[in-house]
Amino acid sequence: MTSRNTTPLFSLASDEDEAPASSTPASDVAYRLAFGAIGWPWLLFSLWGGRKAEKRRLLERVGLREDALPNLGSWKADTGFLHRIVDAVEELRPANVVELGAGATSLICAKAMERNGGGTLHSYDQHPGFVEATREWLGEEGAEARMAHAPLTASVPGWPGRWYDLSNLPESIDLLIIDGPPWSVHPFVRGAADCLFDRLSSGAIVLLDDGARPGERIVARRWRERWPQITFERVSGSTKGTLVGRKRRSGEVIAFPQKPAPPRAGDWRRAAMLAMAFAGGWVVHAAADPSEPASASSFIEEADASYDASQARLRMASQIESQNLDRGEIAAATGIDLPALPAGWTVRDVQVYPSDLGPAVAMVMQTPQGESVSLFATRAETPAEKLPLVESREGRSLAYWESGPFAYALTGEVASARILSLASGLAPAD
Repeated sequence: MTSRNTTPLFSLASDEDEAPASSTPASDVAYRLAFGAIGWPWLLFSLWGGRKAEKRRLLERVGLREDALPNLGSWKADTGFLHRIVDAVEELRPANVVELGAGATSLICAKAMERNGGGTLHSYDQHPGFVEATREWLGEEGAEARMAHAPLTASVPGWPGRWYDLSNLPESIDLLIIDGPPWSVHPFVRGAADCLFDRLSSGAIVLLDDGARPGERIVARRWRERWPQITFERVSGSTKGTLVGRKRRSGEVIAFPQKPAPPRAGDWRRAAMLAMAFAGGWVVHAAADPSEPASASSFIEEADASYDASQARLRMASQIESQNLDRGEIAAATGIDLPALPAGWTVRDVQVYPSDLGPAVAMVMQTPQGESVSLFATRAETPAEKLPLVESREGRSLAYWESGPFAYALTGEVASARILSLASGLAPAD
């Protein structure tokens, strides 16, 4: 949902698209608030639309003039996602593309299709003004698409939030581009796009923008469970991540080729995020999908319980602590990779624990400043990524993050900003 103009920080709303407050379930409001607290880093990342060089290369690929995309970023798709669209069009040469959320994606997709065999782009957006503006924009650039207003008045069983009232859909979809509705409807609302998966042709591709956001990560897990005939992979190369799905051909397993991500300004963005987090005491109460066993809430409860158990062991004379940390042996026995400890940290106890999430490792350490902290590690998926999130509870703070298939939680009786600072020394640098 983007235009050629600068997009405001907050998504647009129109009277016809806004449901009365009394009709919005309290649980939906709670999810919005919780995921809004978690998701503000992704909102900040979205302000960066991509490098100018990448935008020039994109425009050259589809034969557009240099000023055809004057503004990217904010709620607009970034250059990484737009390049993914062109990649898919060049590979599939699709007869029918369905797009949810109009704007820059519409222009790039339409021009890419024009250069790769034609076909029809069916584009839907909840804002009638955006539909008309995008239709006019495409016309000025010599591009064509079937633009349609689709108000958010429908619902899809099994998914929260209001969904597009879609009409005149093609019977077969070769490429499905999902860039709406906005997360403010509900963090999981884009999951309802699976109501179109039965229309996907053999080998069809699904592109979900903002795939790294907490809500979309949970959507991806549900899709993997519900649609085993479609492979899903979150790929890099864009500021907010892209989830790529491909419907398997009969008897064939295909992986979407992941192109190496270009060098990105991740270091300074991450540093800025951490600095703001330290200054503001970034405390997030993560709302998780209750139907998912590996949600943030269950992981945090396990980490919290392991902290209590570890502290109890330290107080008991009958329990002998193990200060011998052999990361290789632990990885071989449990499959869990532990992060390297910062200089000056000492191990007071390390134990392997059973948990509802599978084998887990709990380790009590002391920092050079004499602070006692506990690290809990297991295989889990949470709304966090490599950048730690923080919770505070009962006089202690807990920072948690992910690296590959592993989730880690660092707990201690210190301030939230301090536990976040300590966790940043353990979390991956990029």
